[in-house]
Amino acid sequence: MHTPTQTPTYSPTVLAAELRLPTNWLDYTLLGIYFVVVLGIGFAARRSVKTSLDFFLSGRSLPAWVTGLAFISANLAATEILGMAANSAQYGAYTVHWYWIGAIPAMVFLGLVMMPFYYGSKVRSVPEFLLLRFDKGAHLLSSILFAFAAILIAGVNLYALAIVVEALLGWPQWVAIVVAGFFVLAYITLGGLSSAIYNEVLQFFVILAALIPITVLSLKKVGGWDGLTDTLTKSHGDDFVTAWGGTGIGEANPLGANWLTIVLGLGFVLSFGYWTTNFAEVQRALSAKNLSAAQRTPLIAAFPKIFIVFLVMIPGLAAAALIPGFGTEESGYQYNDAIPYLMEGLLPNGVLGIAVTGLLAAFMAGMAANVSSFNTVFTTDIWAKYVVTDREDSYYVRFGRLITAIGVLASIGTAFLASSFSNIMSYLQTLFSFFNVPMFVVFIVGMFWKRASMKSGFWGLLAGTTAAMINYFVFYKQDIISIPSDQGANFVSAIAGFVAGAVVMVAVSLFTAPKPTEELQGLVYGTRSPGMAEPPAPGDEAWYRKPALLGWGAIVLAAACYIPFSF
Repeated sequence: MHTPTQTPTYSPTVLAAELRLPTNWLDYTLLGIYFVVVLGIGFAARRSVKTSLDFFLSGRSLPAWVTGLAFISANLAATEILGMAANSAQYGAYTVHWYWIGAIPAMVFLGLVMMPFYYGSKVRSVPEFLLLRFDKGAHLLSSILFAFAAILIAGVNLYALAIVVEALLGWPQWVAIVVAGFFVLAYITLGGLSSAIYNEVLQFFVILAALIPITVLSLKKVGGWDGLTDTLTKSHGDDFVTAWGGTGIGEANPLGANWLTIVLGLGFVLSFGYWTTNFAEVQRALSAKNLSAAQRTPLIAAFPKIFIVFLVMIPGLAAAALIPGFGTEESGYQYNDAIPYLMEGLLPNGVLGIAVTGLLAAFMAGMAANVSSFNTVFTTDIWAKYVVTDREDSYYVRFGRLITAIGVLASIGTAFLASSFSNIMSYLQTLFSFFNVPMFVVFIVGMFWKRASMKSGFWGLLAGTTAAMINYFVFYKQDIISIPSDQGANFVSAIAGFVAGAVVMVAVSLFTAPKPTEELQGLVYGTRSPGMAEPPAPGDEAWYRKPALLGWGAIVLAAACYIPFSF
């Protein structure tokens, strides 16, 4: 039986040495063509950048299908691909929870409930909304926390890129980091957010072209779905191939979490904290041409999100089935090796080039999403409001390009912080519990409770972040409380951060002054602003363009997907 605490104890800074790919001129030609196209999109987008709104939010002019694909592509980073495959190799079919309960409901909530507030208030960033709803304290703290988190997460992508490219292609780590960083820096600096978004649309299809062959061939290698589940049941136990098996309170399971912590910690707190406040995602919706398109952005993204889990879960399960003890020191592989191991063993040249290009595209999509959101928040929310104010618009465009370069360099510096985690998805979930969850509780209380005072935003955010960190670094890492796995600890940290932030916000609000009612229009549920009441755009009356139908359709479809994994 696979035990919840079975994790590698050796250094995770390199992938297995035997994963070197037999690449040839065809593979490198495909890779070269991709890089040329990426830069071409950057040069083409540069012509549309005339104002800071163009640079940071694409002039709010993009159609919903473009922003929707960019929304899912920004999330479908290499950390998602390698991390969720690693999750599956380590925890089994429990990975479906990160998609069907840990993403879809929150994406629907963002589109139907929160986007009218974000888009209608005409803010340029998520932290700017806190400035309107609370005060400068909440705004500045959230801006600093988000900028810091964005650089850390961009660094995860660079770290993952370096170790994968070194193992697969033989490039030194620093070469991989410099090449990827240069191309991301070039196309964002040239074309701003529009360049990032149109490249993300391209990257979405390149990533699918890489994952589909790996999934199909790995499934064939293990004898189809029945062969896969039979092998894993024998080696890891029945619960490894089910969604809810062994999740009763007090029961042991590979994930080390019961149904309550899955539903509350992942399905509510972590999920809603990430999808509704992470500006790297929300920024794509804010660039849409109107409110309807902004609402449909996460809803359009929800449908491919439902099925992408199979493209990352099946390879992870296949790796666990093919190599006894996969992820342990005795096997010679880490959990992060799942995708590279299958690429090396299953893909012919040409397809191999597409797969390598897909991985690089995923790394660059994830890094670009965080760098573009970082340059917006740092420029508009920190620099323009607290350091150099009231300058001409062209100054902030120039500064945005400068801070993009600084952000890329800083990401290189944070890349190796991820090296202490064999499962990089655990590292990311830790960051989300620290930074996104406390911000979510401030948003949710502020949006639904008029009495929440101006000062409560700052103190709630500070208390939530502190509580999540104390739970992880003190209670969990010092073994004061027993939690079976890193992921289980992340769920508990998220709940602790949410509860602490909410309690402190209520307490502070009872003793400090609320914001005047006339200043809450369009910022609190039940109030409206002129921007939220705009008439439907021509053609938006069609049923497939109605956010409510799209949203409920995504939830029903995600719920139905659980059925075959529940028995």
